[in-house]
Amino acid sequence: MGPRRRFRAAETAAVTLLLLLSAACGSRLPESDFGPTGTPRASAVRVGVITSATSPVGGAAFTGPRDGAVAYFDRLNARGGIDGRRVEVRLCDDGGSGVGNNTCVHKLIDEDQVVALVATTALDYAGASRVSRARVPDIGGQPLGAAYDTWPHLYGIYGSLAPRDGTPGWDGRLYGGTEVYRYFKRAHGARTAAVVSYNQSASAAYARLVERGLKAEGYRVVSEQVDFALPNFRAAAADLEAEGADLLFDALDTHGNAQLCEAMDAVGARVTAKVTNVQNWTSTVTDDYKDSPACRNALWATGSSRNHEDTSQPAVREFRDATRGLGTHSQWQLEGWAAAQWFTEAARSCAAGGITRACVDDFMNHSQDHDAGGLLLPVRFERLPEPPRTRRTCLSVARWKDGEGWVTQGEMTRNCFEVPQLAYTP
Repeated sequence: MGPRRRFRAAETAAVTLLLLLSAACGSRLPESDFGPTGTPRASAVRVGVITSATSPVGGAAFTGPRDGAVAYFDRLNARGGIDGRRVEVRLCDDGGSGVGNNTCVHKLIDEDQVVALVATTALDYAGASRVSRARVPDIGGQPLGAAYDTWPHLYGIYGSLAPRDGTPGWDGRLYGGTEVYRYFKRAHGARTAAVVSYNQSASAAYARLVERGLKAEGYRVVSEQVDFALPNFRAAAADLEAEGADLLFDALDTHGNAQLCEAMDAVGARVTAKVTNVQNWTSTVTDDYKDSPACRNALWATGSSRNHEDTSQPAVREFRDATRGLGTHSQWQLEGWAAAQWFTEAARSCAAGGITRACVDDFMNHSQDHDAGGLLLPVRFERLPEPPRTRRTCLSVARWKDGEGWVTQGEMTRNCFEVPQLAYTP
């Protein structure tokens, strides 16, 4: 079984819940689809991108995958499209609500007749079952919930081993590995880990999940919980210093993370690594943590895609070249780019016989070890009748250094471990 999956679905779902603590879809063909005499050119390949661009979380929280996908398709069209056919991207903002998501699904699938959805990033993917029933392939979406481990025809950016028969995971339980904790124990000798959370249900639940994984890897775990309404981060930081924590994980929102870092700098609390996730793997670190330079330079990020700042890699250089106009860069942008590339590979395989939903879906259903030209760890879709007890899983790791940005730590295809798979309820 190929290297891959970690606590990704659980992490991202929890991050979405924690963040909550803190474009119209037209149907008229643009004039560019017609030649100078008004005669139609080769018909465009139409895809849809659903994003919670305006939501309770805020405008910039979920737009990275969309921006990466649009950049890829823009470059693709400039180079002739797919077999001479341009890709027409229909964007839809679901507003972060289930009602809005269902509206976008109906608009894109039933009215705009898109061939596929690409790089879906929905806070509440309420329309997932409708997408599945329509047999529309949803390619490279971000698993903010359990949809990509529940429904057929949905292909998340990190793959899935679950049966995807309408029930999340295996009988309602998902599984994830402990490779992040194993990595820091093996690579840095970490033995004591702190987990900071709010006294709020979603935050506390995610903290318990992290604690289980850490204990399974033999860590001594220090739990710190702060009041959501009136958090005393300084007291928590002082406890971290007293306990001698090597690692710091959190179940906090972005604002809480910044406050915790400020408090750590104020009391002189130092850790080997303050570990964050792919959603916070962005170029805005200097601004986000502007008042806590020591904590900022202890930031590490882990994920399943190649560091978006690692321009020694040709595939990353191409992504960065095409996205020069974006004000910031992020790992989610790179993963949106990879999702668009994945769709393009599927569509090209269908070009001779017709780029249809069924053909693209068949390609995706048999897609194994896709890596987007080296941007992703190999992605697999299997429908295992039973969850694996252990799995060899790899991870991408980077750390922040002022003046250098995110610096890759080891080759992601070799940062691999055979780790237990722990069950959790989404």
